[in-house]
Order: sequence, then structure tokens, then C-alpha cells
Amino acid sequence: MNIVILSSHTGWQTDELCRALQEREHTGQVLPYEGLVARLGTQPGQLSSRRTSILDADAVLARIIPTGSLEQIIYRVDALHWIEERGVPVMNSPRAIERCVDKFYTTALLQEAGLPVPETVVCESAADALVAFRTMGDAIIKPIFGSLGHGMVRVTDPDIALRVVEPLAQVSSVFYVQRTVDHDGRDIRVFVVGGRVVGAIERTAPSGEWRTNVSRGGSVTPFELPLEWERMALAATAAVGADYAGVDLLPSCDGQVFVLEVNGIPGWKGLQQATGIDVAAAIVDHLIDRVRASGARRGLTSVVGLPA
Repeated sequence: MNIVILSSHTGWQTDELCRALQEREHTGQVLPYEGLVARLGTQPGQLSSRRTSILDADAVLARIIPTGSLEQIIYRVDALHWIEERGVPVMNSPRAIERCVDKFYTTALLQEAGLPVPETVVCESAADALVAFRTMGDAIIKPIFGSLGHGMVRVTDPDIALRVVEPLAQVSSVFYVQRTVDHDGRDIRVFVVGGRVVGAIERTAPSGEWRTNVSRGGSVTPFELPLEWERMALAATAAVGADYAGVDLLPSCDGQVFVLEVNGIPGWKGLQQATGIDVAAAIVDHLIDRVRASGARRGLTSVVGLPA
């Protein structure tokens, strides 16, 4: 099979995916989103990058979508939708990516699925954001789009809250205000692939920091999930419709466990280093199973005989 990996750049994760594909006698090609060229008004329409036809691929692995203008990002996600609608499996699906990248949408879906989420207020008005903060007293103001802990501010003082909120209002931000959960500087990242938990790690924030992100110096250790926590991670992944995901569970000091986020384009270097689990192999195996289950390439009636 020929698998196209769309990503903002090459690196450890794309190298791992290409390695896992090669070990299974498949081909992986990493292409940039910025190089996507759609040609319409011809029959059939075409979508290519670096002269490679994306629509001829057996499947597309959608990795990190690079930052850009609103138009650029919408075009890239629309291209993923178009690829999928033309019969090429895309993983994760653009629908799942859209749900996960938007913290409001993710939190709403998690709550609708009956999963516990921290108290959260999402609004456009600075006045409403400040009312939410005063009600909570200790809150985290997050960008509605963002990852790796970037742009998150913990606020406990009304004057500081005003100084945080006012500049954001001037650039027409949406305010995502979430009550701070006392978690003693630790959370759990669960990696789910194809409806099963592949592995989990406990992340511990460095001294003086409340964010546990590995990119911010957080340390990781393997973690044995209780059955109920495993169920929560699987339900969270299903709620956003992802084939694979990194689910963040937040155990509070009072014994409650919250589902904090679902990452639809997760990294796994820290998890793999801590556990030794071949995460790329799990992702690739699931993708191959998906392609075979859907009848593989368009125009073929069977995939029997393709290399395992």
C-alpha cells in the first residue's frame, strides 16, 4: 500500500510512521499541507502535492496541520474532507480533527457523552469572562485553539484577570475559562488506537509549574490504568469520533477524575520512551485494517494478496 502522511514537517513521529510502514512492506510518503494543489474544472478533479496525486494513495495519515491564516487552515481541512469524500480513507478524519482542535466543541461533546469535565465557561464578552472568573476564584484562561500548554494562564487575582482579559478582547478572542482543578501537579495521558488503550503515562509538572506538558519539562512514568479510567478514555475517543487519540485525564486531590482534553493529532514520543510501546506500529496496523475493511483502493474489489 501507498500511504501519504500529510504533516507540517518531518521529524521523529513521521520517521516512526514511515519505519512502521516499511517494516510491513508498505510505502510511506511525507508531504506538506502547504504544497496541496487542487485542480478543478477537469474530470476527474485532482489534488496533488509535489506532483504526487493524493487521490491515488491507499490512505492518508493526517498529522500536524501547520499554523497559517484562517483561509489556509480552512483550505487544508477542506482538502482532507474532499480526499475522504473521494473514497480515500483519512485518519484521523477531518471531522474528528475539527472536533478535537476546538476546546469548546471537545468539552461539549465529552459532557454530552456523560463524561466528567471541569466547570467551564466559553464566551465572547470580556465582561462575561470576568464574571466567570469571579465565580470560580481560581481559573485557567485558555485559547480555544492551542496545544502544548501554549497561551494558558492561571489567574487567582481579579486585577490580573482584568489584565489578561482586556488585551484578548481587543483581538476578538473567544474566552475559554475553566475552574482550576487541584491535581497536585500530575495528570494522565492515555493513548487510544482502534478502540483499545495502547498505553498510559503519568505526567508530573516540574517544580514551580502547574502544567504537566512534556514540552514544558514535565516528567513521565508508565501508568497502570484502573478499569474505570480506561473506560473513560475509550468513551472520550468515541465521543469525538477519532481512530486514535491522546486523552488527558485529570485526577483531582479530592478523588474525582475529569476528562480534560482529547488530542486528535497526538504525539507519543514521551509515552514510547517511558513504556517501550511501539505506538507507530499500532497506528499503522489500525490504518491498514481500516483500508482493508473498506475495500482498499477505489476500483479494486479485493485487497487479498497485498503484503501484510
